[in-house]
Amino acid sequence: MTQAKMVFIGGAGNMAGAVIGGLVASGYPAERIVATGRNEQKLQEFAARTGVLVSTDNAAEVAEADVLVLSVKPQMMRELCEDLASIVSARKPLVITLAAGIPLAAYQRWLGAGVPIVRAMPNTPALVGTGVTGLYAGAGVSDAQKQIATQMAEAVGIALWVDEESGIDQVIAVSGSGPAYYFQFMESMIDAAEKAGMKRADAERLTLQTALGAAKLAVASDVDVAQLKRNVMSPNGTTERAVKRFQEGGLPQLVEQAMSDCAARAAEMAKELDR
Repeated sequence: MTQAKMVFIGGAGNMAGAVIGGLVASGYPAERIVATGRNEQKLQEFAARTGVLVSTDNAAEVAEADVLVLSVKPQMMRELCEDLASIVSARKPLVITLAAGIPLAAYQRWLGAGVPIVRAMPNTPALVGTGVTGLYAGAGVSDAQKQIATQMAEAVGIALWVDEESGIDQVIAVSGSGPAYYFQFMESMIDAAEKAGMKRADAERLTLQTALGAAKLAVASDVDVAQLKRNVMSPNGTTERAVKRFQEGGLPQLVEQAMSDCAARAAEMAKELDR
């Protein structure tokens, strides 16, 4: 059975490049994937690394696409879509957008009615194969097309479909922006350890390995993270004292407020970009 021809606009960029690499590594035929871009040298280097086809001619490749993946900056998206609208409207390939913040209504105006569109919100750990991608399907997306989008997302991690478009804002608050929350916490731990007298290189090494170990343990465990936390805490011990300080300082409430702010900003951006 011939697999769908995928065309990635902006395909040699970091995120699209990670998805393409994951697809090829998972066995998707490289000859059924095309990455487009403006820089010929960068494209050729990408082709040499991945084995996929490359092109600088968006229109020619879109005219042959079964799946069109849009991976350009949000501020470039309207011009790109309007340039390709006549081809996309006529052929109606599955369109998957990796751009943050732009609602389906905007794509429907720019590309034309009746085009099946999926919004995909990956996060940066997709670059190392441990990503999370939130997915939302617009009207007219078939089950088979949803499976293609799932396959693409799972090539670089896990996939989560949301029932309402607003659910993408919640995905952004948890996993899209989430890596930065952990980086902030790790940075604070490293700084604190250095202030306490540890060499910064040692503090960084221990902090990163501890974060990695905690995440792996949580994924592998059959109990929830609250119980895993309790498992580390002894009554009146060192961990209990540290965790109490976090709680007394309002860390749970601060996390809730920060995530609420993140989701609210995602909704604001959707309105700003829906023009």
